Amino acid sequence: MKKRSTKEILQNNQERNSPLKKDFILWLHNIRSLHNVGAAFRSADAFGIHQLWVSGYTPTPPRPEITKTAIGAEEHVSWKSIEEPEKSALKLKEEGYQLIGLEQTLNSEMLHTFQPRKEKICLILGNEVTGISKDMLPYLDVAVEIPQFGMKHSLNVSVAAGVALYAFYEKFESGL
Repeated sequence: MKKRSTKEILQNNQERNSPLKKDFILWLHNIRSLHNVGAAFRSADAFGIHQLWVSGYTPTPPRPEITKTAIGAEEHVSWKSIEEPEKSALKLKEEGYQLIGLEQTLNSEMLHTFQPRKEKICLILGNEVTGISKDMLPYLDVAVEIPQFGMKHSLNVSVAAGVALYAFYEKFESGL
């Protein structure tokens, strides 16, 4: 077995087309850790998502701590800072997006069995400790959660972002 060179890996990556490139938004709301934001940028780049949004007190590039974790992915991922999250959520709904929160609620669906009802998706992730804020919950069309089996009840938000992006990649790659 022989490992590919960095050049070969980049070439393979650029030959692929992500099914999340056209109408998939990853929205980080009230994420406090610059390292989690950087890791989310890196995952967003890896999965070729359309756009990354940040709102609330989520830090934005350029910041050395974000770049350290993102290893420059923030320069390759289209992103924007949202000043009025509620208005932006309503606008997305008007544009035909399904707003999906990665959150454990009384009626959340398991991520692996969830079937999106639209091709335009906005996946919202919330604060590392408190999750998606109460002011954003009413705008969600559905909440999905990652099944867990251990004593801890949550994953690091950047890890959860990577898991969720891969799950949506699989759903879109298989044709929903």
